[in-house]
Amino acid sequence: MIPQTTSASVSSTPELADRLRMAVTRLSRRLRREAGVDVSPTQYSALAIVEKWGPLTIGELAEAERLRPPTITKAVSLLEEQGLVVRRPDPKDGRIVRVEVTRAGRRLVARSRALRSAFLAQRLAELDPDERELMERMATILERWLDAPAARVTKESSR
Repeated sequence: MIPQTTSASVSSTPELADRLRMAVTRLSRRLRREAGVDVSPTQYSALAIVEKWGPLTIGELAEAERLRPPTITKAVSLLEEQGLVVRRPDPKDGRIVRVEVTRAGRRLVARSRALRSAFLAQRLAELDPDERELMERMATILERWLDAPAARVTKESSR
C-alpha cells in the first residue's frame, strides 16, 4: 500500500531530487545486473542506439550519447572485437565510416531488453492496484521529462 503523506512529510525539492537520483541510479544498476551482458554500460548504450537508429558515424553516436568521440571510438572498438558491431564505408560517400550492429549485437540487445523487462514486470506484479496506477503515472511523467529539451544546470542555477 502507498503510505499517505501530509504536507509536513513531503520532501523539499532538493531532497526529492536527491532521492529520485539515487533511486534511478540503483534501478539502472539493478537492471544492468539482471540483463547479464558482458559489455560496459557505455558499450551497451552505444550498441542499443545503433541497433535502434541504424548505422551511425562515430561523431553521430558520440553526439547521441553526449560523449567525446575518443570515448565512443574506444567503446565501438571493444564492441567490434566481440563481433557485436562492424564499421563499413557509407554507401553514398566512401570516405565516411558508419557503425552497424551485427546479428550477434541484435541478439544481445534483444535478450538484454527481454531480461530487463521481465524483471520489471515481476516487480510490478507484486504491487497493489493503487501502487501500479501510481507507477504508471510516474512512468508517464518520466517519459515527458525525457522527451523534453534538456535544460542545462549551470553553476549559477544550482546554488
